[in-house]
Amino acid sequence: MTGVGITSWATAIPMWRLDRGLMGSAWDTPALPGERAVAGGDQDSLTLAVEAALAAAPDPSAIDAVFFATTTPPYAEKHGAATIAAVLDRHSVRTADFTGTIRAGTQATLAGMDAVRSGSARAALVVAADLRPAEPSSVTEQLFGDGAGAIVIGPDAPVEVVSQSSFAEESPGPWRRTGDPFVRSFDAKSETEYGYARAIEEAVTTALGSAGVAAADVAAFAAFAPDPRTYAVTAKRLGMSPMKDPLFASVGNLGAAHALVSLAHALDGAAPGDAIVFASAGEGADAIVLRAREGVTDARPARTTDEAIADKRALPSYERYLRFRELLPWEDPVVPGSPIRAWRDREQAFPLYGVRCTACGVVQFPANRACIACSVADKMERVRLQKRGTVFTFTLDHLVGGRYLETPVPRLVVELDGGGRIFLEGTDCDPGEVAVGMLVELTFRLMHEGANIRNYYWKARPARPGGAA
Repeated sequence: MTGVGITSWATAIPMWRLDRGLMGSAWDTPALPGERAVAGGDQDSLTLAVEAALAAAPDPSAIDAVFFATTTPPYAEKHGAATIAAVLDRHSVRTADFTGTIRAGTQATLAGMDAVRSGSARAALVVAADLRPAEPSSVTEQLFGDGAGAIVIGPDAPVEVVSQSSFAEESPGPWRRTGDPFVRSFDAKSETEYGYARAIEEAVTTALGSAGVAAADVAAFAAFAPDPRTYAVTAKRLGMSPMKDPLFASVGNLGAAHALVSLAHALDGAAPGDAIVFASAGEGADAIVLRAREGVTDARPARTTDEAIADKRALPSYERYLRFRELLPWEDPVVPGSPIRAWRDREQAFPLYGVRCTACGVVQFPANRACIACSVADKMERVRLQKRGTVFTFTLDHLVGGRYLETPVPRLVVELDGGGRIFLEGTDCDPGEVAVGMLVELTFRLMHEGANIRNYYWKARPARPGGAA
C-alpha cells in the first residue's frame, strides 16, 4: 500500500481561549485544568476549514478533490466543500462533505487516499473542522474546543501510508439528533468502554499488524479520544509507550477535527522513519499507519500547531463565550442580504480577484471597466489579490446595525501586497491597537445571516508569522 501519502498539512485554531476556571466559577462546579479554544462570533466550522485549507494548500492548482469533514456543518442542506473549493479557486474538482460522526475526518482521509490511488485525483485536500455544541454547566462544555486541521494527499509524499483498517459497530453514544441544541450522552463509562475503546483497539491492532509495526515502536498516537484519561489508557492498552494528548489542556476536544489536528502536531515534530498511528472512533473506528520519510522536515508548515496554539487571547468572561455561542438573549439587527448578489459576486469575492489596468498597471478592487487612476476604459486583466497588506486608513465605529457598542468595530482600508486597496472590517484585535501602517492578513469570516443565508466574506486581522499569502 505504497505510493500515496501526505504532502502537506496545517491547522487553524481560533485566537480566543476560555479558562476552564471561569466556566466552573460561573456554575459553582469543579473545573478541569487548562483552557479551551473558542471560535469567535464571526467563525464557524466552514471559516475554520477555509483557514486550514489555505495554509495546507497555498498552491492548490494540482488539487482535484476537496473533502470537508465536520459534525457541525453550517447548513443541513448545502455543500460546504464547494465553498472551500470556491475560495481556493478550484472548480473542476470532486467535492464531498463527510458528517454525522466524529470519525468523519478519518473517513474523508480514506476517501482522499482512494481518489489519489485510483488516479481520479492528482491530489486531494481533506479538511476537518468542528464547533461541537455543549450544554452550559456540563462537563462536555469544558472538554470541548474549536479548531480545524487540513492535509493534502498525493503521490510520492514525505509521509507514506503504510496500512489502514476500519471497523464499524453500532454504539450507545454520544449523539445529537436533528434539532437537538447540544450533544447528548447516555453513560460516559459505557460509551467509553463499548463505543470507543473496543472499536479503536480493534482498528489500530489490525492496522499495526498489516503494517508489521509493533505498538511499542509507534512514535505518535494521533487519535481522537473523549477525554485525556481515556486517550492515555487506550495507548497503554495497545502497548504503546506512555503518551499524553497534546491538545486537551490547551484547546480541548476538537471533535471531528481532533485526530487531524493531532496528526498535524505529530508531523510537525516527526523525523524520518517515525511510525505514526492516525485514528478516530465513532460508531466504529478507522486507523491509518503512517511512516515519515526523507523530506518530512522540509514539508513542515510555516506555522506549526504549537505556534497556532500559543497565539491566543483570553476571553474576559464566561458571558462573552455565551454571546459567541448565541446562548444569551440577543436580538441581532436585521441585515439585508441577497442570494442572487452573493451568487453574482462569488467568482470575485471568494477567491478574491481584482483587475489590473493594462495601460497604467494599477490594481483595483472591485473590478471596474474604467481605470480609477488613468480613466482608460476596457483595458483590464483579471488578477488574484494577495491576502496580506498594511492599513492605509481606518475608523472605529461604535454604531453598528442601529445599536451603540461600547467596544467599537474597526473599519479598515487595506493596501494589499502586490497592489489594490480593499475596505474590510477588522477582527481578532483590540480596536485600540489598530494603526496606520499595521501589517494585516485577510481571513475568511461569517459576516451575517441576512436573507436566511450565511453570508461569508473577508475580514482583516493583525498579521501572524506564516499567515495568509
